[in-house]
Amino acid sequence: MEQYIMKGGNPLVGEVTIGGAKNAALGILAAAIMTDDDVLIDNLPDVRDINVLLEAIEEIGAKVERIDRHTVRINGGTIREVSVDDEYIRKIRASYYFIGAMLGKYKSAQVPLPGGCNIGSRPIDQHLKGFRALGAEVKIERGAVIAHAIDLVASHIYLDVVSVGATINVMMAATLAEGQTILENVAKEPHVVDVANFLNSMGASIKGAGTDTIRIRGVDKLHGTEYSIIPDQIEAGTFMCGAAITRGDVMVKNVIPKHLEAITAKLLEMGCEVVEFDDAVRVVGKTNQKHTDIKTLPYPGFPTDMQPQMAVTLALANGTSVVTESIFENRFRYVDELSRMGASVKVEGNVAVIDGVGGFSGAFVNAPDLRAGAALVIAGLAADGYTIVDEIGYIQRGYECFEEKLQGLGAMIEKIDSEKEAKKFKLKVG
Repeated sequence: MEQYIMKGGNPLVGEVTIGGAKNAALGILAAAIMTDDDVLIDNLPDVRDINVLLEAIEEIGAKVERIDRHTVRINGGTIREVSVDDEYIRKIRASYYFIGAMLGKYKSAQVPLPGGCNIGSRPIDQHLKGFRALGAEVKIERGAVIAHAIDLVASHIYLDVVSVGATINVMMAATLAEGQTILENVAKEPHVVDVANFLNSMGASIKGAGTDTIRIRGVDKLHGTEYSIIPDQIEAGTFMCGAAITRGDVMVKNVIPKHLEAITAKLLEMGCEVVEFDDAVRVVGKTNQKHTDIKTLPYPGFPTDMQPQMAVTLALANGTSVVTESIFENRFRYVDELSRMGASVKVEGNVAVIDGVGGFSGAFVNAPDLRAGAALVIAGLAADGYTIVDEIGYIQRGYECFEEKLQGLGAMIEKIDSEKEAKKFKLKVG
């Protein structure tokens, strides 16, 4: 079982380059099968979720050619199967994007209900509502979504809740529907805009992505394209918090600063120094950082995927902070682990009250999910002594070369898979 072991106490200092956005890439890879032509995608993050999705695309008969670690060529012209059934695909949330992609292209799809991190209930009722509004017959049988349509016809669809997944999924299907579809109360996240831009580069007609209303004029078919994925705002935010919590000085490169505004605002409120450049952000942590309050909201609000990283940073700030989680109900499962390191956090329902402490002490902790796992790692880097983070498979789902990038900033961290390697690490770093 792989683990991270680290010795805390070193401020993170230096430069780190951010990879492509995992959440954008998942939607874009699914959309790539909607044409029979070649599609070249670069700035792809080399993480577990992406590799599982590429395997699934190959499994249904599409051609997948890995040009290099971050570039792939996909051709959906050889797809022979509208049924995705693979034990791996059940483990990732974004498997549901195959429904929108295949329903649009083939008017038929059969996809297992998705898995992913257990951070709370994430129903797909809004996806199904959208597909039905476009004229598809949709049912759930034996743990799979089965959708069929004779023809997809444009519709006026109002999403009852703002959902990134439903926005992307219904947008993909509507791209090849007849007429103009109007999608209201949609998600405005950067990765929604990126998927829309990608589809437009393939010949789709999508307007309004990034606003409350998206208008999609259906086209007969899509063509090949070359496309580069946007940088990952959550990976960037994680390193920004890493600089703050260790009182370091990190230049986070290859980012779109506008996507990071909610995170930047909170770090400034805490007293950190944050300097924005065209495609980089520099974060300098300060000795006496202050408390602040956070409420997670859909974009452009504070991202739920950054809540654990910011909460652990606030746990070492002066005063009492209140963190309200309004998106997922199981997002505080890391609090017990953080308490083992000496944090003072009380959770009541969807609110965590954090009393800042003077320091953390190293401990053995478990990563309960992807973002909480990354948060526990940066907590360990700020702790006194050794910390071991178990269940790091979760972290590898969304962070490429996490320990190497941290090492490049001066962190004493290694990936290990035995007690012997842990002892060797302790001897080496002293």
